[in-house]
Amino acid sequence: MMNIPFSPPDITQAEIDQVVEVLKTGWITTGPKTKLFEQKIAKMCNTQKAVCLSSQTACAEMTLRILGVGPGDEVIVPSYTYTASASIIYHVGATPILIDCKKDSYEMDYDQMEKAINEKTKVIIPVDLAGVVCDYDKIFEIVERKRSLFRPSNNPIQFAIGRVIVMSDAAHAFGAQWHGKMCGEIADFTNFSFHAVKNMTTAEGGAATWREIPGIDSNEIYKKFMLMTLHGQTKDAFAKNKGTSWEYDVVDTQYKCNMPDILSALGLAQLERYPNMLSRRHLLIEKYNEAFKDLPVEVLNHCDSTHCSSAHLYFVRFTGKDAKFRNAFYDKMKEKGVMCNVHFKPLPMFTAYKAKGFDIKDFPNAYAQHANQLTLPMNTVITDEEADYVIKCFIDTFNELS
Repeated sequence: MMNIPFSPPDITQAEIDQVVEVLKTGWITTGPKTKLFEQKIAKMCNTQKAVCLSSQTACAEMTLRILGVGPGDEVIVPSYTYTASASIIYHVGATPILIDCKKDSYEMDYDQMEKAINEKTKVIIPVDLAGVVCDYDKIFEIVERKRSLFRPSNNPIQFAIGRVIVMSDAAHAFGAQWHGKMCGEIADFTNFSFHAVKNMTTAEGGAATWREIPGIDSNEIYKKFMLMTLHGQTKDAFAKNKGTSWEYDVVDTQYKCNMPDILSALGLAQLERYPNMLSRRHLLIEKYNEAFKDLPVEVLNHCDSTHCSSAHLYFVRFTGKDAKFRNAFYDKMKEKGVMCNVHFKPLPMFTAYKAKGFDIKDFPNAYAQHANQLTLPMNTVITDEEADYVIKCFIDTFNELS
């Protein structure tokens, strides 16, 4: 019996060498490696700027704060997502408006989304689940159609955009493409995760990118991120170390969520290897798809003429089956040494969201997507032999339980 972990990190000597190099410099917190990492991410995403922080969650929350979102505002978010997509809304004092899935889809019901937009709506947070980019054509069509309802608060970016802002939760989607554009240049603002289980990792970390906004200097947005994520301090440690004076100011009481150079070094090595890693993931998807094509299961469309995902997760839905079947399937795979997962448990099923008044009965499509969903191990550490073992275990288990 083989033991197949769900999502081990793909770390090679290249990552080790980059990290050791930083350790030897004596400068291990935010410095030149982080600035270089930001530049390379911006280049890959076709944006002028990128900001690297401690997590996607930090990136998303800081973006909401830079946009001036707060008490009295509403932010639309899918019910089928991880808690980080919605918890940040509570952090800034705004109200999350949870939207059910479209029937037989992991994406938001865009008709419900449109109906939810009102004078209080400031931001919509689409989630690019499994690395498959959402239908941003539809989303932008709706926010443009609802432009007359938008009431900007006293925030220059809100005034400049002049409509509900689209802020992508692209935690799964770094490297994805959609209609010829890179994830990172599609939404108004985009936030990525580089957590240990992601396609590209810095162990912990994330990045924010944004499109150019007429009348707004991207360098000023970058400066706002820098102030907000380092205590509102006008000069970071690296700048003080290299400058002519220790003197600095604190212009506001802000937050601490910067990315250190040790993690950025890890990310730089991963970024160099990323095209090959992404290609490998898509080959594994093709392998799984071919093996399961005759089974009554549904899988995601990860690549066609209109898009190519980041191939982050391999979702399977068991047609006509329920949660009891899915859970039994998970247990059987675990017994065979194959660790699977479930993505995701809809937010209204969690204690925290029940306590805030949400009820899963109001989100029937999200529950239906969750009830028979399983995620198979798919990563760039798994070998062809191991992938074949996963396939065999999956087919055997299906036959045993059906």
